[in-house]
Amino acid sequence: MENKKSKAPRRPSSEKRGYEKKYHAPRYEAKEKEVPSSNEENGIHGEYENGAVIGRNAVRELLKSERAIDKLLVQRGERTGSIVVLVAQAIERGIPVIETDKPKLDAIAGFAPHQGVIAYAAEKEYCSVEDILQIAKERGEDPLIVICDGITDPYNLGAIIRCAECCGAHGLIIPKRRAVGLTPLVTKASAGAVEHLAIAKVANIASTVEALKEVGVWTFAAEAGGQSVYSTDLKGPCAIILGSEGNGVSQIVQKTCDTIVSIPMYGKVNSFNVSTAAAILLAEAARQHHPTN
Repeated sequence: MENKKSKAPRRPSSEKRGYEKKYHAPRYEAKEKEVPSSNEENGIHGEYENGAVIGRNAVRELLKSERAIDKLLVQRGERTGSIVVLVAQAIERGIPVIETDKPKLDAIAGFAPHQGVIAYAAEKEYCSVEDILQIAKERGEDPLIVICDGITDPYNLGAIIRCAECCGAHGLIIPKRRAVGLTPLVTKASAGAVEHLAIAKVANIASTVEALKEVGVWTFAAEAGGQSVYSTDLKGPCAIILGSEGNGVSQIVQKTCDTIVSIPMYGKVNSFNVSTAAAILLAEAARQHHPTN
């Protein structure tokens, strides 16, 4: 989150977008830049071991329950018998289906028989973006939303959730793919905050940012080279976008956002950890949203 000098204009505090418009979820998925596939980028991490549902029968019952499911892992080349039905059901529900090698599935299952399929049920039910906006409306406050564009480390996501809840954010948005979901480690790292914060999962971050802008939410991507967060007007409906640990906010999302904001740096290291940056950015946004406190 390095800060370089920038001539990006500061948004006038009087400028508004008509927040009362109704939010409509994107009807299409803008194609995001594809990244090389790997187990880590697809969200297959060792931390899922305690949250995995293993085997065809167990996964079948999980799908029947209609509980929120983060991902379905299928053994590469294993598309026969009942797995075909499970994959079809997952696709119908919009659940990401990820092919991976047998050794990885063996490791996740602790070498218990997994029959070529493992699912990860979310620790809590996801809400919609509309629900997050409604929460703000019910509190009589301008929306303060956190968007995570590809966070893959569960400890970082948990810490961000904790920061968001402490700063009074109305909700957090994560993508379906190439990011960690609500796993047991995320819940633990949030120190219980996950139970008090609305969390939505969307197919495409860029499309969601565009839809939020349509209803009057100003969007700020946290990246190097932007204007200082301390001279940026964050009052009014706003969403702060945080990027992945390695690549930051994706280029397509940066281009979609209203403004790039940065945290001034004074030391020799050129960036903060993403969860630390989240704390700084959200604390400043909370200060501006609650000036009398």
